[in-house]
Amino acid sequence: MNIGLTLSVTERIPDVVWIARQAEALGFESIWVAEHPAIPVNYAHFPNSADGRVPELWAHWPDPFVSLAAAAAVTSRIKLATGICLIPERDPIVTAKMVASLDVLSQGRVILGVGGGALREETEIMGTAFGKRWKRLRENIEAMKQLWTKEEARYDGELVRFPPLRSYPKPYQKPHPPVLLGAHGPKALARVARYCEGWVPFGVSPDDARAAIATITRLASEAGRQLDRLDVTIMIGIDKFTQELLQRYQEAGVNRLVVPLPAIPKELARLAAIVEQAQKI
Repeated sequence: MNIGLTLSVTERIPDVVWIARQAEALGFESIWVAEHPAIPVNYAHFPNSADGRVPELWAHWPDPFVSLAAAAAVTSRIKLATGICLIPERDPIVTAKMVASLDVLSQGRVILGVGGGALREETEIMGTAFGKRWKRLRENIEAMKQLWTKEEARYDGELVRFPPLRSYPKPYQKPHPPVLLGAHGPKALARVARYCEGWVPFGVSPDDARAAIATITRLASEAGRQLDRLDVTIMIGIDKFTQELLQRYQEAGVNRLVVPLPAIPKELARLAAIVEQAQKI
C-alpha cells in the first residue's frame, strides 16, 4: 500500500522544498498539491462546506505545477501529483505542455489528478459555463492526450477545437501520465471508465471502494476500453488509520491512501508511523 501526502502550501507556509525532501526521506510515495486560480470576493454559495463559504486558505495556494517543479528539483523518487487540478478552468494546450514538461524533468513522476470544480462563479470567471464544466473537462483531457501522443495532434470538440499542431516535449511516461478523476457518484465512475486511468475520491470506505472499482471495470469493458491498471487513490484523515483499515483498503483494490500534512510542517515526522504500517502489509 502506497501512502501519499497532501500539501496545503501557501506563501505563509512556503517551504515546499523542505517538505518534499522530508516526505521522500520518510518514505512517502507521493505528494499532492491542489489549486484554485482565484476565489471570487462575491459568490452565492459553496456546496462543499458546512457554512457555504470557501476556506480562506484556498485563495493562498500557489500554482500546483510551479510547486511540484520545485519539489521535483530536490527529490528523485517521490511522485508529483495534482490533487486536484481544475481542468475546466485551464487551456488544454498550455496545460498539456506543462504536464509533459514536468514529467520529463522529473523522469516520469507525474500523476495528474483532475476535477470539475464546485464554485460556479470561479468556473465562469475562468471562462467555462458552470453547466458545461464536465464536458469541458472531458474534451480538455481528450485533447491533451492527443497532444501527448501524436506527432501532429488535432481536436474537434464542441468546446475545444484546434487544427493539427506539433507540441513537445512528449511525456516521459508512455503513453502519458495517469489521469485520475476526483469526484463522487455514479456519473463520476462512468467518467473514469470512459477517459481516465484512475479515481481519487475523499473518504470512501473499503467496501464502497470495492464496489466502485467493480463498476468502473464493468463500465470500461462495456465501452470497449481495456484498463490495464486502475489507479485508485483515497484521500483520508489521519485519525482514520489502523493496520486493519489499511489491510481492508488493500484487499478492496485500493493502491494508495493520501493523508493531509499537519498544520505545522515540522510535525511531518510523526506521520512516518503511517508509512511504516503500510509497509508491513
